[in-house]
Amino acid sequence: MRKLKNEELERLSLEEFKAKKKHPIVIVLDNIRSMNNVGSAFRTADAFLIEKIFLCGITATPPHREINKTALGATDAVSWEYREKTVELIEELKEEGFKILCVEQVDEGVPLQDFLPYRDNKYCLVFGNEVFGIADEVVEKADTCLEIPQFGTKHSLNISVSIGIVMWDFFKKLVD
Repeated sequence: MRKLKNEELERLSLEEFKAKKKHPIVIVLDNIRSMNNVGSAFRTADAFLIEKIFLCGITATPPHREINKTALGATDAVSWEYREKTVELIEELKEEGFKILCVEQVDEGVPLQDFLPYRDNKYCLVFGNEVFGIADEVVEKADTCLEIPQFGTKHSLNISVSIGIVMWDFFKKLVD
């Protein structure tokens, strides 16, 4: 076994990435405080060919040094848009036929491993503030809330970790 060299990884160029068909998934970041988490969201969206990221409320927008530190150029590849009010965006996306999935701990949440996405659906995955989670008014508009099972003493994961887990789970289920 040997480690692959960068030129062996067959990475897409920026132009190839932009031309490539994306998965019908958008990510909504609801009032994210950490610019490192925003950058990580871009990098994960790039890795899984996500259609778009919406940055809402207090969530910082590119270009910014702290976002770039973790995005590593993904802000140039992944389509994004800023919206002041998350709930208004969610209503628009619902009208466009997106299934709204909040990644949040709620009384009637669906464990991530039990959720089966359909290839023909468009999905909006909402991730919330590092302290307060997703705003209640946004959770109320969700079609479903997904919960990542956790078994330790903590009751939450870093948002960048949550995005990676959820995206991998979706990708695995949709591509298999």
